Amino acid sequence: MSHDDTATATTPPAAAAETEAAAGLWDTVDALWAWLEAGQPIGGREGLLLRVLKLSEEVGEAAQAVIGATGQNPRKGITHSWDDVQAELCDVVITALIALRTLTPGAREVFARHLERVARRSLTPPDA
Repeated sequence: MSHDDTATATTPPAAAAETEAAAGLWDTVDALWAWLEAGQPIGGREGLLLRVLKLSEEVGEAAQAVIGATGQNPRKGITHSWDDVQAELCDVVITALIALRTLTPGAREVFARHLERVARRSLTPPDA
């Protein structure tokens, strides 16, 4: 039995699938980060700042999609669907993960620790 088979045999199927999906997500983030780094015209600290600034652009696109999906701009009417909003939110998440990866090669561990802290803080009853 391989290491992966052992982990799957002792882990409930849903948890094993989540673990594999998380690993795949971070492998993809690493690959996208490497692709962006290879073609980045501006590096160093300025490149990092621009990578983080890209996140604001993506958030703006998500906001634009919400406005378009709800028809809040009377001049334009309905210009987007809720599927467009979902796609833009995914772009926000991807961009944020790549920005985190740009900041630290340990992005997956940093994110996991932070998510655990937020979940503990938010999901633990106040009396506990």
